[in-house]
Amino acid sequence: MKTFKFLFIVVVSLFFSKIVLTQQLLPIDSKNMDLSIKPGDDFFHYANGNWIKNNPIPPDKTRYGAFDELTENNLLQIKEIVESSMNDKTKPFGSTKQKIGDFYESGMDSVRIETLDIQPLLPYLERISKINNKEELIKELAYFHTYRIFPFFVTYGAQDDKNSTMVILHIGQGGLGLRDRDYYLSEEPRMKEIRQKYIDFISKMFILIGNETAQAEKKAQTIMSLETKLAEISYSRYELREPEKNYHKIVSSELINICPYFDWMSYFNGLGFNDNSFEINVTQKPYFEKLGDVLSGIPLEDLKAYFEWNLIRSTSGYLSDKFIEAGFDFWGKFLSGQKEQKPRWKRVLETVNGSLGELLGQLYVEKYFPPQAKERIYNLVLNLKDAFYDRIQALSWMSDATKKSALAKLQSMNIKVGYPDKWRDYSGLQITKESFFENCMNANRINYLYNLSQVGKPVDRQRWGMSPQTVNAYYSSNMNEIVFPAGILQPPFFFADGDDAVNYGGIGVVIGHEMTHGFDDQGRKYDKDGNLNDWWNETDAENYKKITSKLEEQFNNFYINDSLKVDGKLTLGENISDLGGITIALYALQKVWKNNPPPESIDGFTPLQRFFLSYAQIWRGDIRTKELMRRLKEDVHSPSIARVNGIVYNVPEFYKAFKIEPTDKLYKKPEERVSIW
Repeated sequence: MKTFKFLFIVVVSLFFSKIVLTQQLLPIDSKNMDLSIKPGDDFFHYANGNWIKNNPIPPDKTRYGAFDELTENNLLQIKEIVESSMNDKTKPFGSTKQKIGDFYESGMDSVRIETLDIQPLLPYLERISKINNKEELIKELAYFHTYRIFPFFVTYGAQDDKNSTMVILHIGQGGLGLRDRDYYLSEEPRMKEIRQKYIDFISKMFILIGNETAQAEKKAQTIMSLETKLAEISYSRYELREPEKNYHKIVSSELINICPYFDWMSYFNGLGFNDNSFEINVTQKPYFEKLGDVLSGIPLEDLKAYFEWNLIRSTSGYLSDKFIEAGFDFWGKFLSGQKEQKPRWKRVLETVNGSLGELLGQLYVEKYFPPQAKERIYNLVLNLKDAFYDRIQALSWMSDATKKSALAKLQSMNIKVGYPDKWRDYSGLQITKESFFENCMNANRINYLYNLSQVGKPVDRQRWGMSPQTVNAYYSSNMNEIVFPAGILQPPFFFADGDDAVNYGGIGVVIGHEMTHGFDDQGRKYDKDGNLNDWWNETDAENYKKITSKLEEQFNNFYINDSLKVDGKLTLGENISDLGGITIALYALQKVWKNNPPPESIDGFTPLQRFFLSYAQIWRGDIRTKELMRRLKEDVHSPSIARVNGIVYNVPEFYKAFKIEPTDKLYKKPEERVSIW
């Protein structure tokens, strides 16, 4: 997964994934709990212990939890839509059903894919082989970028951080096969092992396309050396989180002064830009200042080998089984601990869903998302906004002047629920049954060119950054909006007939989480209009940093399996939002209870207990050790156990709900607890 953005959507991945049909689920089921554990010793396992014991991680997954259940159920719903489209013999060519059905059918035609083997790749390899000089290399670079194959760097259209009304071109560091620079630079034993396995993997993939063993091994060493040089000049994952460090707007003609290695006009022409005076944000300027020096000393043949590798690793998932299996052995088994490959239908369905998101989304909401659900969730969001408004007004650490700006930002925050009011047009995309590879490439190209087509235009405020069927949610700093696709608006997040405590502990916390992202350690730097603009009183900013540093320290001291530690700095924004989400949702719930008092208990639990149990159960699940190690290195989200135990022991009402005592293992003294929003 590449860390770059389209339309500068700050996607706050809650990493939700799977649910079997929802009508059979109890909002709070004591059978899923381990009542032998004291809530004050380990609330995560108290709430979820038996569920984890009774639901081992399936062999085709690297983790498994409540979110994975929901995504799995969602996948079955999407499968039904796609197979229905595939089997509809009356669908006209060019229609929604034809594109969805034929795309899926081409991916399920394993006989044809195996027969073709590497043939679909050959025309692209031939283009690389014919590169004779640096000038031709630049032209081919633009060509491959239009297929979302990104040697050296990435280019994309996104909102201007300091003029959020406009979309401008962004250019940023990239070109690494491994997901973080530390994989190349760290001296940790695990990182060294990954580097060697990566070299072996590259070599194997070159052999699969017909290279002799010695040639493949040489190319693998060459690519590892080049990518290491790119890693050395890349920003760290911490620097990538800081918006000020990732903003350097220039006129495109000035890029030659930063990186003289490339003929930038030729490159931009290849992307469809015909003038040399448009605005561009060089997101990691130091990277481009050094990129030319790195590349100038590398022979053309080595650069061509690197191009080949970028092509292979970006498209191997569209090829025959030997490529799929080789990729799974490295990315799945070795890097993440996955035991078995996903079945073909899931892999193909995920590709179709990712390529034709809103096209498939139209059929999804028609079948699975009634209009009344949209209205109910929208009203719930308004309740959370009101609660957050009250919380900001009551803050003791923030001055009135900064509060005024914070409240203006909250009031301006847009809400999107369920699905877009205006659907994207896919009429330019050609899909046939003949070649899964070409369908994927065509979809990549049209999606990328669609993104570039927005450059130089006013921002389309109706656009979404996720498809409706996505089991996720996000906050966009530049749009100053929170978005809740239809896919997440079902159990365990939202129960249509559930009590308020359960729904506020589930979807309510998710809503509060996304709102808080507008005020987390990085989101707070954007104003009500979505512009990177310091609206904070200096004293208030310092107060905020002091409070959040305590939360960072708490998570820096959160250990999993005794030896693996959470990175409190990397995960700070998500941890702030988790704490803000639970705080705001609980406050909103208490306001509801004033007008509509809840029953004393339901199924043996008080309303306050049900709120916290609902929060804990949306994070129930387990994860393989290798996947945990990978995510602790790459992921801005804390692991599930930390998202529960690292948060609830900061909330005073939690102590009251479960009678937590100072003798309990995870008890925090009142002065040690963190309260931000």
